[in-house]
Amino acid sequence: MRDGKGAIGESLLKWYDAHARVLPWRVSPADLAEGVVPDPYRVWLSEVMLQQTTVAAVRDYFRRFTERWPDVAALASAEDADVMAEWAGLGYYARARNLLKCARVVAQDLDGVFPGTATELQKLPGIGPYTAAAIAAIAYDEPVAVVDGNVERVVSRLFSVETPLPAAKPELNALTAEITPRSRPGDFAQAMMDLGATICTPRSPTCGRCPLVGECDARSRGIAETLPRKAPKKEKPTRRGFAYVVMNAAGDVLLERRPDKGLLGGTLGFPGSDWSEAPTPTPPLAADWVESPMEVRHTFTHFHLILSVHVARADTDGLTPRDTFRPADLPTLMRKVWDAAQSADWPQA
Repeated sequence: MRDGKGAIGESLLKWYDAHARVLPWRVSPADLAEGVVPDPYRVWLSEVMLQQTTVAAVRDYFRRFTERWPDVAALASAEDADVMAEWAGLGYYARARNLLKCARVVAQDLDGVFPGTATELQKLPGIGPYTAAAIAAIAYDEPVAVVDGNVERVVSRLFSVETPLPAAKPELNALTAEITPRSRPGDFAQAMMDLGATICTPRSPTCGRCPLVGECDARSRGIAETLPRKAPKKEKPTRRGFAYVVMNAAGDVLLERRPDKGLLGGTLGFPGSDWSEAPTPTPPLAADWVESPMEVRHTFTHFHLILSVHVARADTDGLTPRDTFRPADLPTLMRKVWDAAQSADWPQA
């Protein structure tokens, strides 16, 4: 172990005790010292929600979820459609489907108790290496390395790791494991996250306020802000498609549930075509279709999407009654489709 690695944990935990962020899913250092034990359910739920999402975006979702489903048994008993509706807006809907699968495995097969090690946690649906390590460290104090984007940035600067991401990940994981203390590993993991989120930020890090400034090799070399290096991103392709909004004279709307597999899987939305460079128009029924003047633009992880929105008045089977249709329950993309439909010159009923 290199010189100074023990001091890193000591200095960081002292800083965390004084400056830990107040988060609805977190047990504070003071409460931990008084014997309050983290709830693995709340730790797991927050970590799944936080994947590729910001703390600011997750706060209200977490509060609503835990008010409606306060423990894993309650979530396991929930209707799929209710959970997907509450998830609307958080994106990456495979996470919501796996959330339900995992809750049901824990409730039905494990007597409602989450496993206490990262190795066992990874056997559950939707729990990968990072999430397993975070739950194990925070909820069970297992001394495992917890490495998210914030931690990658902090560690790359502490040890001047100039290998670009993602190739640097194995080295950053190993370094994080070396500096993770056996005492209070959960607090250490959360302290690293807080440090990256509030001080060791991607741009203009406030090194003068950092508790680890004396240990930071990149700071001493004057290259902190240039790390971590990242390999150039490939340009995202653009796909196109058609979306169809059908409404009758009473305001009832035609919705469909997307297949479980694939983007937006298991969510409600409007009928549409394939998404490709040259999509084929596939209206769900014969009608007097009118194109909205507003295109829908949306970006997924691997591509940009442009949808042409078409509207029609029609009575057909399977319409969702107006009084139960809530646009806010739709995924963000489908809410954009609904907004674009309002700009169309609708045919008369």
